[in-house]
Amino acid sequence: MRPFLTLHHPAAAQRYYAEGLWQDDTFYSLLARNADAQPDAPALRDGTGRLTWSETLAWVDGVAADLAGHGLAGGDRISLWLSNRVEAVIAFLACSRQGYACNPSLHRSHTPADIVKLLEYLQASVLISEPALAGCERGDPAAWQVGSLQRVYMLPDFPKPGSFQGAPIADPDKVAYLAFTSGTTGTPKCVMHSDNTLLANAREMLRDWGHGRATKLLTLSPLSHHIAWVAAAQWLLAGCELIVNDPPAGRHALDWIVETGATYVMGVPTHAMDIIAEQRRRGLERIGAVEVFYMAGSPIPPATAQAFLDQGVKPQNVYGMTETSSHQYTLPSDDVATIVNTCGRNRAHYEVRLFRQGDRDQVAAHIVSC
Repeated sequence: MRPFLTLHHPAAAQRYYAEGLWQDDTFYSLLARNADAQPDAPALRDGTGRLTWSETLAWVDGVAADLAGHGLAGGDRISLWLSNRVEAVIAFLACSRQGYACNPSLHRSHTPADIVKLLEYLQASVLISEPALAGCERGDPAAWQVGSLQRVYMLPDFPKPGSFQGAPIADPDKVAYLAFTSGTTGTPKCVMHSDNTLLANAREMLRDWGHGRATKLLTLSPLSHHIAWVAAAQWLLAGCELIVNDPPAGRHALDWIVETGATYVMGVPTHAMDIIAEQRRRGLERIGAVEVFYMAGSPIPPATAQAFLDQGVKPQNVYGMTETSSHQYTLPSDDVATIVNTCGRNRAHYEVRLFRQGDRDQVAAHIVSC
């Protein structure tokens, strides 16, 4: 069950390492490095609390130890059906530590019947969920009749912070992330990523946009959406604070942006339009401390981009499917026309090949690699 079919090829991987596009980092090793360098700095926040880097590492280790205690092995699938809360990030990092493949893209709109089908499709070993999503009938872990499941965690049943003496898995080319995509138009397809295929994009974006420890990164996209994990990759590389979209009940996302002091906000254009509309309704001159607003998934309306620019916020226009992550984006130095009318250029970690129209298997004479 555990081997994966992938497009990874040793020769290609060797070239990526030689070019510095792939490195030896895993999501967990980046967490541990930040916890060592800045243990008391804010790392992770939702509507119920805020964790430092050392607290985040201890919780991840506690969860990893508990998972390992159930006999899981590298390559086992761990599925998350959770709302926007820090436990989802903790579980993802625990999977990275142990070499499990984390599947965080079970959406809140899925029904329990949908979830059963997806768990069976993945042959998932563990499900982590909460009664508010699972409903009364499925709130009891014993109610999940999926043959491959070895353990069901139903919050607040979730491992506590602790220690783990076992050595973490150091392979950055293992399958670390499983995402379902295109489920709105047909049967969901499963996308596989390694630590490197996710972090390569984030390294480029971080370098180009200059994010660092002082950045406060807020993802408006839910943790079941790929944009949130693009955010998580940048968070770990920058060593900044990651804020998930979990404002206290009754509070607008604009309140959450202002309250948390977010400087870098990630979402889709509809998020941006909603924020700007609420800002205008309240008569606010500025959206808190926001400096950059990342938008992907659909074109940015010119009026939205201009509304950001008028208050000193730089729009970031991004393109990249779940399969390719955020491989193409505008730069801080781009003019308004480029930001609004294009999604920038592909970066060094992404190659573009042109194929002949009459023969889709025949590569054209040139390959573009920026």
